[in-house]
This record gives sequence, C-alpha cells and structure tokens, in this order.
Amino acid sequence: MGSRIKRLTILVLVLLSGTGILSAQEIVPADSIPSDSAFADSIGRQLSIMVDTATKVKPKKEWSNWRPNPKRALWLALVIPGGGQIYNRKYWKLPLIYGGFLGCLYAMNWNNSQYKDYSQAYLDLSDKDPSTASYNKFLHLGMQITPANEERYKDIFRKRKDKFRRWRDLSFFVLCGVYALSVIDAYVDAELSVFDISKDLSLKVEPTVLDNHTSRNPLSSSAVGLQCSLNF
Repeated sequence: MGSRIKRLTILVLVLLSGTGILSAQEIVPADSIPSDSAFADSIGRQLSIMVDTATKVKPKKEWSNWRPNPKRALWLALVIPGGGQIYNRKYWKLPLIYGGFLGCLYAMNWNNSQYKDYSQAYLDLSDKDPSTASYNKFLHLGMQITPANEERYKDIFRKRKDKFRRWRDLSFFVLCGVYALSVIDAYVDAELSVFDISKDLSLKVEPTVLDNHTSRNPLSSSAVGLQCSLNF
C-alpha cells in the first residue's frame, strides 16, 4: 500500500512538472524517496513548493517611476509618425501631429488639382484649337474669350497655375516640417523626462550687504543691495 501511494505521488509530481508548475529538479526521484515520516516530510516540501509557485504573482510595473529612452523615442518617431509621442505616453499630441499631416495632404491634393486645371486651360487657350476649350469653366456667366481679351486671360491662367504650383510645393515642405517637428518633440520630450522639476528648484531674491574694498572711506565701503540665489 505504501509503495502504491509513493508511485501515485510521483505521478502527480511529474504531471505538475509537465504543466510548468514544478521544475524537474524540484521533484524527488523515486529511488530516493524515504519511507514513513521522512516520506511525509518530503511530500510536504513538494506541496509547499507547488503552492508557492502557483500563487506567485508577477510584480506590477511601477509606471510612476518609468522614464522613456530618448534614442528609442527618436527611432520610433522616425519610423512611425507619432510613434515617439505614443512611446512617451503623450497621447494628447497625436491629434496635433496627425491633424497637421492630414491638413498638409489635403492642401497638396487640392492645390495640385487646381494647378492641373489651370495648366490645361492655359494650354487649351494657347493651342488655337476650338475643340479644346476647358478654359470655359473658369469664365463668368456670359463671358467669352475674344482676340481682344485673349492675352489677358492667358496671363490670368498662367499666373494662377504658377500660384497653385507654388502652394502645392509649399504644402509638401510644410508636411516635411511637421514630420521633423514630431521627431524633435519626441526626442526632446524624452530627454526632459529626467529633468528635475521638484520644489528644490527655486529662485530667491533677498537683501544683502555689498562690500566695496576699493574705497578707503569706511562710510562708503559697504552698500545695501539685492542678492539672487538659485537652488537646484
């Protein structure tokens, strides 16, 4: 009966080892299990290890003391727009960054479409082909292009297509600027996360007596003034 209990106990411990609750080194081999009271003590130790291992809770990460890594924030911001802000846990900056990106992309698309329309109108007006008259959609109601005002409309279409082309290119540079600012902001924000902003940082202004060693007159050798002291 005792040997059967021993075999059953070893089987239970092996199953626990297979599930990861106990390691193989923590199981007592079958040929080394003692008898009687020593065997009961061995089983008690095994069960105690099993309970301690099963009830062990992984300690929670202390987010209040967490500080971001500036290099990691920089690389995340370079690879993913807004990734550095997410890593720094500054989620309120994401609408500003993505709003800037979307605004620049919309401006680029709209200015590019206007540039194409006015560029095509200018070409149609210059080719003298009556079948190509895309410029008519830009004319006011009842207005027509005649030889008398043709040069004026050419100048208008040329200036407008150049204007929208400049605005399209400017939108692209602003987009690059928003991207660069997001990267710089992520890096600087991570660097400043370790900056001391405790109450020890203070500026005090207090009266003091200033000594004037160059004067031989004892009455004018000292003067009253203000002294600034910075504690950090």
